[in-house]
Amino acid sequence: MPSKRSTAADASTRAAAPNRRMRAQAAFEGRTLLANGEQLLVSLLLPAMALLGLHFASTPDLGPGRRIDLATPGVLALAVVSTAFTGQAIATGFDRRYGVLRLLGVTPLGSRGLLVAKAVAVAGVVAVQTLVLGGLGLVLGWHPHWAGVPLAVVFLLLGCWVFVALALVVAGRLRAEGVLVVANLLWVLLAVGGGLLLATTQYPSWWEPIARFLPTGALGDGLRSALTGSGALALPLVVLVIWGAVLTFAASRLFRWSD
Repeated sequence: MPSKRSTAADASTRAAAPNRRMRAQAAFEGRTLLANGEQLLVSLLLPAMALLGLHFASTPDLGPGRRIDLATPGVLALAVVSTAFTGQAIATGFDRRYGVLRLLGVTPLGSRGLLVAKAVAVAGVVAVQTLVLGGLGLVLGWHPHWAGVPLAVVFLLLGCWVFVALALVVAGRLRAEGVLVVANLLWVLLAVGGGLLLATTQYPSWWEPIARFLPTGALGDGLRSALTGSGALALPLVVLVIWGAVLTFAASRLFRWSD
């Protein structure tokens, strides 16, 4: 008859097993992201080019304040969307097409475990992006509001959650070719009109209230407010949390492991 100590150890092992599975999947996802040249192009090179362009150009108008102080948070928001949404949607879509997800679907990982693992992996890549792009911003003269950095980290983490969930919704329903088109098209549209690179207050009056309640607008405005020390913080936080909850529920219901 097993002792109480061995029974407790077995129970502890069973309780920890899901966490170990998610950590292992997150490590695999992270290595895949960092080894993918196309992903690095979208997640680092293009945001870096956007930062340089916004800094040295005089248009578009970014609003009151130093251009680099407004451009850097927006580019950090763009980088989150690039990695968490565009990169993840395309990778997941083709994994589903080639049967990789079908194999994962018969494991104990489950859709929730896959979502958590992808979000953790994206958070790790976003940390690297933030260091690189933030470092470039500092070289260009960025003066962040250092007291707002902890809140900025919260926004970055919420952004990872929201856009990974959105990626799974898109990749879990469309065929791989459709995912490729939709993910890239949305990246362009959201970068221009979603409140990432431009504050939502810079849009026409008819579009501003819509952009403010988009997850991209909330992420961009939240990071700008936190890192400039001015602007609303509560509304962007609430908007991101609501989008995260809704998209996570949608991903759990709509995600398909195979075509």
